[in-house]
Amino acid sequence: MARNLDIDLIRTFIAVADHSSMTAAGNARYLTQSAVSQQIRRLEDTLGLALFERDRRGLKLTPSGEQLLAKGRRLIALNDDIWGEMTAGHVQGKVRLGLPYDLVEPCIAPVIKAYASAHPQVEISLTCAASPDLIAGLAEGAIDLAVVEEPQGPSAGECLRVERLVWVGARNGGAWLKTPLPVSMVADTCAFRPAVLAALERQDRAWRTVFENGNIEATTATVRADLAVTAWLVSTVPADLEILGPDKAPTDLPLFAINLHLPKGGLARPAAEMARYLREGFARMHHAA
Repeated sequence: MARNLDIDLIRTFIAVADHSSMTAAGNARYLTQSAVSQQIRRLEDTLGLALFERDRRGLKLTPSGEQLLAKGRRLIALNDDIWGEMTAGHVQGKVRLGLPYDLVEPCIAPVIKAYASAHPQVEISLTCAASPDLIAGLAEGAIDLAVVEEPQGPSAGECLRVERLVWVGARNGGAWLKTPLPVSMVADTCAFRPAVLAALERQDRAWRTVFENGNIEATTATVRADLAVTAWLVSTVPADLEILGPDKAPTDLPLFAINLHLPKGGLARPAAEMARYLREGFARMHHAA
């Protein structure tokens, strides 16, 4: 009797192997930790083999798991190639997505990975810039769709998620105590800049710019070195930095929306599919939160 492997279980197995964590694999696959655990258990029961063991650093592949991983990757690649080539009406072409620097890793990377896996015939191009620049680029036709950060409220875009804008500093740092307050923003066109400066002005808090030159790595470095504080969406704050609580935060900051902006002339199919993946991906993030 023929025995068939479940492709979805193999995808989850590879995600766990890549992340050494069922929780992280769940985030990448848009599944709960318990769902990932159940899928791994089903795969192990199907094969009659233990695929993972736990050590101090997390989950580690057993020898059987190592053997399955290499062949599993080939199986997934072949499956996706066949699907892309043989499915009637499959998506192909190009899609140009614009997004702010800070959203790439925590929010967008899993969506793009899932999209690329489902639509290997589509060429994905990313443009990272400040939100106002992305909206201008969309109007000029330089990108096909844009994910931007805007103050919560009326917008020409479609709201994907609302988050707190928070002050961020070095862990146990003292930059927040300095006068004038040293502030590092990614760029002078950063969507958060007007809200941050307006909040400081309302508190009559003197401030000075430490960095505003379009590089998120440099902003992160100045904050990590305790040379300045910055303001980011709560979901984008690196784990080694500190979200400044009410006792340290220089001011209150408003809520911000992550909005999806589409061109007025309509979307080609690759871009329309990307928009669908973005909506579903942010909906899963909201459900997981």
